[in-house]
Order: sequence, then C-alpha cells, then structure tokens
Amino acid sequence: MWRTRVAAACVICRSLANSSCGIKRKSPLQNLHLVSRSIHHPYYPKFQRPPLRISIQQFSSLNRLPLHKTKLLNVKHGYQSHRNFWLARLASRLLRVRYLILGSAVGGGYTAKKTYEQWKDMIPDLEDYKWIVPDFIWELDELVDFEKLLKALPDADDLAKLMPDFDKIGESLASLKGFLSPGSPGETAFRATDQGYDNDKQFKKGLLGELILLQQQIQQHEEEARRAAGFSSQQKRKVSDKEKIDQLQEELLRTQLKYQRMLERLEKENKELRKLVLQRDDKGIHQRKLKKSLIDMYSEVLDILSDYDASYNTQDHLPRVVVVGDQSAGKTSVLEMIAQARIFPRGSGEMMTRSPVKVTLSEGPHHVALFKDSSREFDLTKEEDLAALRNEIEIRMRNSVKEGCTVSTETISLSVKGPGLQRMVLVDLPGVISTVTSGMAPDTKETIFSISKAYMQNPNAIILCIQDGSVDAERSIVTDLVSQMDPQGKRTIFVLTKVDLAEKNVASPNRIQQIIEGKLFPMKALGYFAVVTGKGNSSESIESIKEYEEEFFQNSKLLKTSMLKAHQVTTKNLSLAVSDCFWKMVRESVEQQADAFKATRFNLETEWKNNYPRLRELDRNELFEKAKNEILDEVISLTQVTPKHWEEMLEKTLWERVSTHVIENIYLPAAQTANSGTFNTTVDIKLKQWTDKQLPNKAVEVAWETLQEEFSRFMTEKKGKEHDDIFDKLKQAVKEETIKRHKWNERAEDSLRVIQHNALEDRSISDKQQWDAAIHFMEETLQSRLKDTESVIEDMVGPDWKKRWLYWVGRTKEQNIRNETKNELEKLIKCNEDHPAYLANDEVTTVRKNLEARGVAVDPCLIKDTWHQIYRRYFLKSALSHCNLCRRGFYYYQRHFVDSELECNDIVLFWRIQRMLAITANTLRQQLTNTEVRRLEKNVKEVLEDFAEDNEKKVMLLTGKRVQLAEDLKKVREIQEKLEAFIEALHQEK
Repeated sequence: MWRTRVAAACVICRSLANSSCGIKRKSPLQNLHLVSRSIHHPYYPKFQRPPLRISIQQFSSLNRLPLHKTKLLNVKHGYQSHRNFWLARLASRLLRVRYLILGSAVGGGYTAKKTYEQWKDMIPDLEDYKWIVPDFIWELDELVDFEKLLKALPDADDLAKLMPDFDKIGESLASLKGFLSPGSPGETAFRATDQGYDNDKQFKKGLLGELILLQQQIQQHEEEARRAAGFSSQQKRKVSDKEKIDQLQEELLRTQLKYQRMLERLEKENKELRKLVLQRDDKGIHQRKLKKSLIDMYSEVLDILSDYDASYNTQDHLPRVVVVGDQSAGKTSVLEMIAQARIFPRGSGEMMTRSPVKVTLSEGPHHVALFKDSSREFDLTKEEDLAALRNEIEIRMRNSVKEGCTVSTETISLSVKGPGLQRMVLVDLPGVISTVTSGMAPDTKETIFSISKAYMQNPNAIILCIQDGSVDAERSIVTDLVSQMDPQGKRTIFVLTKVDLAEKNVASPNRIQQIIEGKLFPMKALGYFAVVTGKGNSSESIESIKEYEEEFFQNSKLLKTSMLKAHQVTTKNLSLAVSDCFWKMVRESVEQQADAFKATRFNLETEWKNNYPRLRELDRNELFEKAKNEILDEVISLTQVTPKHWEEMLEKTLWERVSTHVIENIYLPAAQTANSGTFNTTVDIKLKQWTDKQLPNKAVEVAWETLQEEFSRFMTEKKGKEHDDIFDKLKQAVKEETIKRHKWNERAEDSLRVIQHNALEDRSISDKQQWDAAIHFMEETLQSRLKDTESVIEDMVGPDWKKRWLYWVGRTKEQNIRNETKNELEKLIKCNEDHPAYLANDEVTTVRKNLEARGVAVDPCLIKDTWHQIYRRYFLKSALSHCNLCRRGFYYYQRHFVDSELECNDIVLFWRIQRMLAITANTLRQQLTNTEVRRLEKNVKEVLEDFAEDNEKKVMLLTGKRVQLAEDLKKVREIQEKLEAFIEALHQEK
C-alpha cells in the first residue's frame, strides 16, 4: 500500500519535472511540499537537485537601454533507472557541470563588464561641475563630527512631542466640516459673497457671509411671520413676530460668537504656520538672491514714475489707493489699522500729514518698515522702533516743506512688511481744510486741493474717501471734491470712521444708515464701510483697537437692527475689499500703460538718432561721471608743472606784490641818510619789521593765488575738438567751491618767516655774477619806477609842445598851473642837487610867491604834491647813474670799500631782496608740490562727491536739450522694462 502511494507520487513528480522550463522559475521539486520532497524514490536512493539552469540576469542602463537576453543552456533532465556504468555516467555529468559553471562564470563576467562600460560611457563627466559645490562641503567630514551630531539628535519620542497635535487639528477640521455641511448655517453663509469677486476670493468666505445670510434669514422669517399673521388675530401676530425676531437674533449672536472663536483659532494657527514657512524661506537670504515680490516690483515702478517728468504726454495712470479726507477725520488711523502698526506721527487737532506718504504693503515673515532710500529696518513689534519711525517720518516731512510753505508735494516712500498684510500701494495725502489758520502759509488750502486733485485725477486711482462719523455730514468738504473727480463712483470706496461716537451722539441712527447706503451724500461709491479706529487714545495698540472694534460691532444696535450689513463693518473687511479692487484695477490697466510707454520710448529714440547721431545716450549721472574723470585728470596735471615754472611764477608775482613797499618804505627812506652806516642800519630795521609782520603773509597769499591761476587755467583750457562745452558750468562750480574750501597750511607762515629772515640777514655776495645780477635787478626795478613816475608827471602837467603841435591837444588850466609849479621846482633842484626829499615851509612859501609874481595863484598842497613826483624822478635818475658806476665796484665791495669813495650799499640791498625772493619762491614751490596740490586734489574729490549726492545741483549744472532727452529716454526705458517684468510676474501668479 505504501509503495503504491509512493509510485503515484513519483509519477506526479516526473510529470511536473518534464513540463518545467523558464528563466526565473524554480524547479518543480522545489515547488512541492516539504513532505513530498522528502519521499524516498525507489529508483533514486536519495533525492537529487536538478542540474542548474544557467541564465544571465537582465540589465538596464540609466537611459533605459533595451534589455539584452542570452540564450539559455538547456540541460535535459530526467529520471532514469539505475543500471550499469553508473560510475562513468556520474563522472561525465560532474565534468559537464564543471564546464557549465565555468562557461557561465566567464560569459556572465564578460557581459557584466560590457554592461558596466556602457553605464560608464553614459554617465556625464562631472569634473567640470565641481565648482557648483562649495569647497567647504568637501571638507565637512574633517571639520564636523557627524557621529556626535547623530548622537545629539532627539529620539523619535522627542520629535513626536515637537510635532503639532494632529488629533486636535482633525477635531477642529471635523467640527468645521460639520458646520459647513449641506443644510447647516455655515454652508449657507459661505455662499454669501459678492458675485464680482467669486473667482478670486473663494478662500475669504467666512464670518461676514454668515452674518449676511443670517440677516437675510431674519428678514425671511419676518416675511413668513407677516404671511402667517392672517390666520390669527392682530395682537397675537405681533407678539409671535417679536418673539421669533428675538429668538433669531439670539441665535444669530450665539452662532456668530461660536463661529468667530473658531475662525480666530484657525486664523491664529494659519498665521503661525505662514510665518514659519516664510521664515524657512528667508533663511538663505545671504546665500542666494531672493526674488522680489509682486507688490515690491509694482512699487518700484511707481517710485520711478514719481520722478518722471511727463513732457511727452505719457502720464502716470497706474493704479494706487489714494487716501483723502478732511483734517482729523481719521484717515491716518485707518491706514495704520490696514498696516497693523502705529507708524504715523499724530497730534491733537493740528496738521500732521504735511506731504504725501506712499506706503507699500506686502507680506513677510517679520513686521518691519523701511524707507526707499535707506537700508535701516524698523521693527514694528518694538515700541522704541515705532517711536523712531514716527520721528523719522516727521523729520522727513518738515525737511521736504520749503521755507514759507506749510505742505509739500514731495512724496515720502515707505514699505511695510508683515504676516497677514494685504498687498497694495496706498498714498496718504494731507487732510483737506476749510480755513487757513495762523502759522499756515496763505496758499495752504489751495495747495492741498491741488495735491489731492493731482492724485485723484488718475483714471485708475482708487479713492479711499474718509468721512468723520462723529461730526455733521454737512460739514464735509472732501465728499464734494471726490464727487467732482469721480462723479460715477466707479473707483471710490467710502469709509465712515468713529462710528462708536456717531452711534452715541447721533439722535437718529437712520442717518448713519443713509450715509452707508449712499443716500445722504451726493457722491457715489463702489462700496461703503463703517469702522472704528480706537477710543481716541494715542497710546492704544493695534490689537486693543481691533478687539474694541469687534466688541463694539458685536453689541451695536446698528447690526442688530440690520441698519448695517456685516460685510460693511471692521477695517479687516475694508482692507480685503480695497486690496481686491486694487489688484483688479492693476490687471485691467497695467498692459495699456506698458504699451503707452513703449510708444514713447520709440519716439524718444527716433528724436535722439536725428539730433545726436554720433553721440552715446549718456544721462545726467553718466555725464557727471565723465566730467568727474576729466576734472580729476586736470587736477593731476598740476603735478606735472615743472619746478622751474612754479618758481618763476612765484618770484615774479611776489616781487610785483612787494616792490612798492620795498622802494617806498625801505629804499627811499634809507637813501636819504648821510652815510653808509646809517643806511645799513635803517635797511636792517625796516627789513626786520617787514619780515615779522607782512612778508610771510604776502608770500602765502601769492602762492595761493598762483595755485588758483594754474588750477583755473587747466580747468578752463579747451581741449580742441574733444572739448564738450556741456561740462563748463560744472567745472566752474567745482573750481569755485574747491577754492572756497581750500585753506593754506597755517604753519607755513611760521616756517617761511624764519627762512626769509635768515635770507635777508645775509650780505655776502660770493662772485661777480651775483653782483651783476643784483645790478641788473636794481636797474630793471628803477627803470620801471621811473617810467611810471614820468607817466604820472605827464598826466599832471599835460602834453608837451610836440604832442600839442602834432595832435592838436591843449592843456587844462590846472595842468598849466602844475606845469608852472614843475618848472619852478626843477630850478630849485638844480640849485641844490643834494636837496632832501621834503620841502621846508620857507621853500614852499618862496615857490608860491615866485609863481604869484608871474600871475599864477597856487595852493601849498599842490606845490608839495608836485614836488613829490619831481623829486622822485630826480632821485630815480640819480640812482640809475649810481647803479651804472657800481658795475665795476665788486672789487671795492670785496675790500669793504676801503680807500674808495664809491659806496654800493644799495646794490647789496637789492641783492638781499633778490636772494630772499628766490629762496621764498623755492620754499613755496616745495609746499605747493608736496602738500597743497594734494590737498587741493582731495578737496576736488570731496566737492565732486558732494555734487554727486546733490541731484538738484546736478540738474542745475548739467543742463540742455541733450541732457534732458537722455534723461527722459533712460526713465522711459526703465519704466517699460520694469512694467514688462511686472506683467510677466503677474501672469505667472495667475
């Protein structure tokens, strides 16, 4: 029985073994149960595994090459009876298995090597891309101990504690899902939003929609109550309606509070999550350049447009939100609530907004503010930074206001970033006033009106009209102005502020309802909002104001009695509505503006090619840089002036400045002395006094004037065909400002005084060449003075007989008197050649009487004045004669004029003066080249740097049609390029 079962099992096994073939299938015996595999076959004493089926596994490359298969080596398998020669058969089979294994190994190795080579060829060479990975990455394993870091990492349990509680979040989402399920009040409320913004604001449905539809449900219940009233008496109907209304109102408030808490919790969680995400994105700000946000790109375009002079009829029609309102109406407070920070200076009833303030709101991880022209960030979560920001805005406003004015048209640009802020650009304008008070400029009212009209006349500007709800509506000024600029109300949003005070003070609450419904004012608007911006305390925080606003509207009768709709209250709803309207207007108008600037750019480029075909389009800044390089090159040219040229100019100019003092105050008085000893003593005393008081200062003045002349010559010298006269005004201004700032070294006079004193004390003439040079110098000086004296005498006495005969000119009466006096004085000198320089009183009387005897009445003062010039001429001629005699006096000078009647002390004096001039010129030249030229170059650089920062100065100094055309072309190109980049980013965001 047992053998029969075994034989049957063997038949089954044999059939399975014969039918098995394939690449990756196991042997049929291997597929059998363990029990059947362990059965002892009668023809096989022990179970043997079938021979191996050799196959090469399939491979695929990185680029998915086609699979390569190898032909299987079929080894026939079967179970044969145990007959003779079983040892030979066993040996042959073992040998065959060896060859099969060896062949398979060789073939598989070759195939694997070939496949590896194919993979290696397909892998790109990454050696050229090693620069992408910083060097410190390859050194991290040396610098950082990763095993310690791995041990320091928290366990899975600790990480689980750091993760948010997903169970609680799931419960919140489940409750929210149940609330929004079909048929629930929340699902109905989320359908109540404006139809115009359904596509863009699906994610903003919430409490407001619920409030709207719940109020509609109340109205429906009221209508149902009225229809049901026909089946009961009138008294019961009133009681029933009132109970239903009270019941529905209580239900509304309960639902509102419940849902509001839920939304607040979810918004808080969402805000924290968004902040974490933004902070994570902000970590790599120093490693990579972050992409600018959409609103920042748009704000840059507006900043450029604010500086652009629209002289080619391409006006700025890009949208922005213009905030206008009466003074102290609360418009600044509304703007602060939208920005979620108290950023503006405030005062009690006085004008605080003195210039337009452009505020760009954008979303960011931190609540910060910064100015366009500054890199400092103000942390709006710290009260110290808030106070500093308010102070900075106030300072900028006051600096922008010109003298004699109260407000300014200059725009202050400010960016505010923070989590949850709506992206938009707002412009806060000075409040509209009805009366000019004391301390204001007379044209303040008209200036504010013109500023407001200039911003509101933009057809794409969104007008945010702020009206104070605590004052009578009839006192409003801004509503009439807004209705003039936007009569159809297609781009106006009306905001009623201080509704809490209005509810208390207004006798008829229906008046507030009329204002919000647009029935009280003649103006029209896209939407009407009622907000509360605090209790009037300037120290209130934004959070406390928001809580007060929400609490007020929750308890307000205006909402309970349906006078106000839920979507018309709170600054949060206002912010959402303004942002929606802003971006809608941007999408509708930005491409049209880009096309307009594209056409303007083509016109400007055509005009430039026609007028300046050979010149590059250099704007004012580029022209200034070119002029700056030219001016610095010209200053460098001062260092190339030769020392000989400096010394010649200095010596010549200094002698021209001091020669009169030397002749009149030193030489002439000393020459009147009786002997050489007195002459030398007088000369030494006067030279010492002159050196101590006047000479060093005169020398420094001469050096500074010489430096100015050379600097001016290089600055004004034309460079031939390459000279560009467009830089002339700039160079002249730089020269004047540099000369004004430059001051000579104060210590130069002290050192120069010592050098000059030592030079004048030296009397030793070493050789004949110096002696002859001194005589030549003296002769030139005296001849020049004699020529000047002859000219003065000729003017006094009139033309001589030759000129009168040839040119038919005559003498005046005074000239005749002077001529007679001159003749009489010349007789006096001829009688006494050693006459002193001054006339005695008796001599004056004698001359006057002699003239009166000839019928010439003369004044004693005229006699003395004429004598001065006559004696001066006589003295100069005598000095020139004596100078000629001293040409051969060098021999006597070496012997100190012993045994000689010739005395040449005047030659020595002029040698001392000449030597002092040469030494002074050399000293001043060294100061110029070593110190003052470098200081002048430094001053020029400072002046150029100051001019580079002063745009008004550049506009004033670099003028002309060419400059203005290049400026306009640069601005238009920049505007067009930024607009195109913004439009591309706007389309990508869609």
